Amino acid sequence: MTVANNTPILFSTFVLTLLLMVGLFFFIRASVKERTEQIKLMAEESEASLLERLQAYFSGRAYQLAAVDADRHRLVFQGLVRPSWFLAIFLTVLAALGLLCLSLVLSLLYPSLTNLFFCAIALSPVAGVFYWKGAKRLERVYLEVKPLSTEEGAAKTLAIVTAHRDELRQLQQALPWDRWLVTDN
Repeated sequence: MTVANNTPILFSTFVLTLLLMVGLFFFIRASVKERTEQIKLMAEESEASLLERLQAYFSGRAYQLAAVDADRHRLVFQGLVRPSWFLAIFLTVLAALGLLCLSLVLSLLYPSLTNLFFCAIALSPVAGVFYWKGAKRLERVYLEVKPLSTEEGAAKTLAIVTAHRDELRQLQQALPWDRWLVTDN
């Protein structure tokens, strides 16, 4: 069989490979996307006690108190997020595999340019560098603590935490949910 007989197959393979490369591009771009969420927690303890515990937790997680808004009962913590070596290497390998697949398909369509297409694999470290530069950023955690009035007279406090979703997950593991009455994402 000649290349002319396989042209429809090669073209459809090329289109599918391009679609996979587009997906890979958006996956790499999403690796540095900020994923901020908010949770609301209601605890059966005083405002001062809950605030002290949450402040100690965030200080222990290498966040520093950046601002205090006493009128709104709001604290702002900030800390530097370090990029992951594993993810930088993983994204570089994924980019190399994607470029290899694209190079293979293009070399079948244009055999005279095979060496040029395989040189494109050398661009794969750009994905790791993109992630490394984009993932290293100053992360902020917003904490609002408000006392709630109750009919029984027991102290109840509402805490609203706005942070990266991974940080919220860590907070949920550190403070067991049996202490919280209501959660809301």
